[in-house]
Amino acid sequence: MSAGVPLASWKTQVFESLLGFLPDWVQFTVLALVVVAFLAAWALKLKRRIAARRAPRTGAPVPVQASGADFLGPYAPRNQGGTAARSGAREPSGADFLGSYAPRREDGGQG
Repeated sequence: MSAGVPLASWKTQVFESLLGFLPDWVQFTVLALVVVAFLAAWALKLKRRIAARRAPRTGAPVPVQASGADFLGPYAPRNQGGTAARSGAREPSGADFLGSYAPRREDGGQG
């Protein structure tokens, strides 16, 4: 009395075709690892969602891993509150400042 409808889902058929030739204990181990990975991902997602909801209430920032151009770490420029910054004068830097490699001026002035 078969109606031509497969009894197993496509996921089960894929699992059996990939691992069907292995012993049962290997199949059970792989299946258990897949379930554990799924539960761990679900728990991590739930933990992040709870932390995101609590953050606005407590005022604490949600920890975010900074990377790339957002995070310079020890290479970040130091904020120097020198007199040049207060008086509005700009210190030469980068391509504007050549230091001892600057060409000499005809009038003898440096800078």
